[in-house]
Amino acid sequence: MASIDKMTGTTRAAILLMCLGEDLAARVMRELTDEEIFKVTRAMAEIEHIPEDVRKRVLEDFELDTESQAGMVIKGQEFAKKTIAGTGSEERVKSLMRQFITGTESRPLETIAKMQPVMVAGLLEREHPQTVALILSTQTAAHASAIIAHLPEDRQADIVYRIATIDKVSPGVIDRIEDALNREIGVVVGDQDQRQVGGIPKVVEILDNMENNLDADILDSLEEVDPDMVEDIRKQMFTFEDLVNLDGRSLQMILREVNNDSLTMALKTASDELKEKIFSNMSARAADMIRDDLEALGPVRLSEVEAMQQTIVKIAMKLEEEGKLVLGKGGGDEFV
Repeated sequence: MASIDKMTGTTRAAILLMCLGEDLAARVMRELTDEEIFKVTRAMAEIEHIPEDVRKRVLEDFELDTESQAGMVIKGQEFAKKTIAGTGSEERVKSLMRQFITGTESRPLETIAKMQPVMVAGLLEREHPQTVALILSTQTAAHASAIIAHLPEDRQADIVYRIATIDKVSPGVIDRIEDALNREIGVVVGDQDQRQVGGIPKVVEILDNMENNLDADILDSLEEVDPDMVEDIRKQMFTFEDLVNLDGRSLQMILREVNNDSLTMALKTASDELKEKIFSNMSARAADMIRDDLEALGPVRLSEVEAMQQTIVKIAMKLEEEGKLVLGKGGGDEFV
């Protein structure tokens, strides 16, 4: 164990809580955020013995008056788990325990998450497309999209298609993949829970992170294989800004479902092109009112604006499901 002067604040906090005991530590941790609990329990898991001088210094630093004791031999993993178990509701305990277990395991799939995309692409270029799809499904959308961009062009669409068709994957499949990765990157790991790793939502996230119009090229290739899937993907990729591509009738139908206050909030970050398209499809009086409201609207949280934009997108999707309009690429005539 490092000397007390070289310890981080998180490690000191972990030692203090372990000295307090499980019950009192759990009471203290109820007042911490999930992120703070995650960090301190990670530190606990690395502690097996607390030297006497360290224990005394930590307690003195926190102005705790206690009798001198011998050094403490502790099973850090067990202590951390029991402490988490006393932090609150069952749902919160489960969430924190998942984070703790994930954070204390060394896993090939997590190692890949830290590698440069070009290195991962080189590592995977000889793997079967289904294996590559499974691996990329476990990564963040931004990382997966960057890796795909470095794979051979003739494999990109096939891999994206396979990601879209993946649902839940059994522990055995994940184990076999990670065993194969062990031979490549030398990390030992295991996984116990069935995992949701792929599907169309994952593909939408990946494509949204693509650069240089690569998403459009991949969708064009996929359309030759499964046009229905591509239609579903494009629907989910439909954004608030895509309203600019709708014909006047479809846009007016959507606007009838949205009140002026909501529309004003949603237009806060909209492009000038979309604003004018919307204004041209409502009465001059209503358009002037919203323009005035926009000018008078002070600073607002970006999350609130995006939430309102998403609400309007959902209205558009609902109208499409009812057969009242058509969304997606080329969904309507341009209206200027």
